[in-house]
Amino acid sequence: MRQRHPGRAAGRFPVRYALRHLQAVGGAALTTQDPTQDRTTEAATGSRTRAWTVFGLVAIAVVAIDLAVKQWTTSTIAHREPLKLLDGLIYVIYTRNSGAAFSMFRDQTWIFPLIAIGVICWLFWMIKGTLSAAWAVALGLILGGAAGNLGDRLFRAPGPFRGHVVDMFSFLDDHAGHFPVFNIADSALTVGVALAILLEFMGRRRDGTRVKRNA
Repeated sequence: MRQRHPGRAAGRFPVRYALRHLQAVGGAALTTQDPTQDRTTEAATGSRTRAWTVFGLVAIAVVAIDLAVKQWTTSTIAHREPLKLLDGLIYVIYTRNSGAAFSMFRDQTWIFPLIAIGVICWLFWMIKGTLSAAWAVALGLILGGAAGNLGDRLFRAPGPFRGHVVDMFSFLDDHAGHFPVFNIADSALTVGVALAILLEFMGRRRDGTRVKRNA
């Protein structure tokens, strides 16, 4: 019986021979993927995870600091004279606000928790498509500010959805004559909104890209 020569078989069936050879070499895959696409996907996943982490940590930090300062103000400043800081630039006082700035809409307290809940839902929708760490910080600050004051509306007297927010910082005097009294949550929310506006003007998008502006 005539034996088949390996070289002749390889020449007759080059494709089959090549496939068998690939299978024999360390279990090599027979299908190939674009490594560039894999790296892009991995980078996007990593950026998204980092954005969620920054978003959550910033929000938690704001809520924790806001709650601690409110608790200290309620237990200490409420029973003493206003505390003067920075040679009178800032006074720490104790106030309870049922409305917005300058006590506006104080008879419609119930509307503020609903607005805060709507803002929080919108923020979680925004962070889903966010890859930028700077945008994550901005959104986290806004979330922390909204959640901090929402906690007062829900859990402080006189009752759920009617709770009064604890404010404590007053500029230039001890009775809010020049500027509304505010708290840590208000400050975080204001800084977060300002940072988001700045990022927009700089052309930095939430997905991590930048808009090229004409000179």
